[in-house]
Amino acid sequence: MQVVLNPEHLSQADYDVAERLRSEWCVQVTGTVRKRPEGSENPALATGDVEVMAESVTALNQSLTPPFYITDDVHADESLRLRYRYLDLRRPAMQENLRLRHQVVKYIRDYLDGHGFLEIETPILIKSTPEGARDFLVPSRMQPGSFYALPQSPQQLKQLLMVSGVERYFQIARCFRDEDLRADRQPEFTQLDLEMSFVNESDVLTLIEGLYAGIVRELTPKFKVKTPFPYLTYADAMARYGSDKPDLRYGLEMADVSDLAAETEFRVFHGILDRGGIIKAMAVPGQGGLSGSDMRRMEEVAKEFGAGGMSHVRLTGEGPAGTLAEEDALLSPGLRMPIEWVIRLAERAGANRGDLIILMAGSPKLANQWLASMRSYLAERLELADPHTLAFAFVTDFPMFEWDDDAHRWDSTHHPFTAPASGHEEMLDGDDLANIPSRAYDLVCNGSELASGSIRIHQRELQEKIFGILGYTPEQVQERFGHILEAFDYGAPPHGGIAPGIDRLVAILAGADSLREVIAFPKTQSGSDLLFGAPAAVDFSQLKDLGIRTVE
Repeated sequence: MQVVLNPEHLSQADYDVAERLRSEWCVQVTGTVRKRPEGSENPALATGDVEVMAESVTALNQSLTPPFYITDDVHADESLRLRYRYLDLRRPAMQENLRLRHQVVKYIRDYLDGHGFLEIETPILIKSTPEGARDFLVPSRMQPGSFYALPQSPQQLKQLLMVSGVERYFQIARCFRDEDLRADRQPEFTQLDLEMSFVNESDVLTLIEGLYAGIVRELTPKFKVKTPFPYLTYADAMARYGSDKPDLRYGLEMADVSDLAAETEFRVFHGILDRGGIIKAMAVPGQGGLSGSDMRRMEEVAKEFGAGGMSHVRLTGEGPAGTLAEEDALLSPGLRMPIEWVIRLAERAGANRGDLIILMAGSPKLANQWLASMRSYLAERLELADPHTLAFAFVTDFPMFEWDDDAHRWDSTHHPFTAPASGHEEMLDGDDLANIPSRAYDLVCNGSELASGSIRIHQRELQEKIFGILGYTPEQVQERFGHILEAFDYGAPPHGGIAPGIDRLVAILAGADSLREVIAFPKTQSGSDLLFGAPAAVDFSQLKDLGIRTVE
């Protein structure tokens, strides 16, 4: 609100206060609201058509000079902003982020309440159970040598609620994971935890589609969202995009061309194929948009990935690929293939004249990782992604297990409570564990994973078999999971759920580059709280009460 300080309308004392006012002072103004003079309106302000003619001014509290300007175009280092977070949150953009987060959470609560869900809180102090990441541990004073853990998620608790007959549960849950951090990860984060009884995958995903589409349309109509959300199997996503969280706002799809590569005399291709690798191709539209430095960067990244080798084919001219002539194809040194082969390659990769075909040779994992990385780079470089579109999709049929080379054992791709795909239970007794599909699913959007869930195991015998495959002894199973196995003996219903991340969703809706922009008091990438100075040492007396001593 614009305030006019006119000495003719103020006492001398009030005017003296007004003259001393500085940025960020807390003041109280009494006056008359009036229309602004014609031509002085400010459409950028909600109150831009009016102003206040001050009649009294009181300084409630003065302010030191802020360590940075309280404006949206602040250029201060992030560590300084986090040190003075209470000042950083005064900026209009941060206020809007907090408001948007509140609106998203309120919409979720109203939506799920309308669908018959109960919001139920679960404990923060629980028992440590392995769920993928390290637990944050809390020592018990009353039981020396014993520890609580902060929950990585309420996974077992929500399953126990299904056994309790709740049937439809949700919670805006705080979760904790002691793991390495990055821009889209925090040691403590918030997720929508949701579980339902007597459902299949379609029931859960239909509910979530309605929730997300409604949030976007009601709260951020500047974004375009299409329904129904497309479904991709994990295998299809990896084959076409090299990633299980593909950005579907643009094409740049991949194709396996190993059979075509085998026809060449290119030694790099044959070396990779002989070691069980693959050769994949990706067509880049308008190859004239890429410079020599772009190509060199992609080659350098390929070497960093250790993916094997990169080559390319440039299709010059215009028109369909089937009309290519010898002079229309520029091949990487070493390929030297006839135009008929180039035409087959172009058709397989979905390329037309004027496009660039990139070929990557390597193990399936590394080739996919490199191409997925280059796909994101090229989309940004060529401005292929519409910033006003939210391309949601569901990815389904994840593998049940993945082999851990370091630990030399099988691990759950999702978590150990995920059910195998119907009809594949007998494969659990065989040797082909890598190819067992699960009933897990993800919600992805614009290259980010927003939610992960599954239909759960609800039968004791099957759950014990999964634990055995994962390498747990019967004694470990009983110690760590005996409570939930016992619950399954009491008529546990079929159930499933999903856990969307609140922080990541709000960050996408706010157009923020980091989760820290949509969390009121976040941690740094090293897990530090710069405002409070945490983590920090504690008094020796506190450690003594807990029976703990630190080791240098």
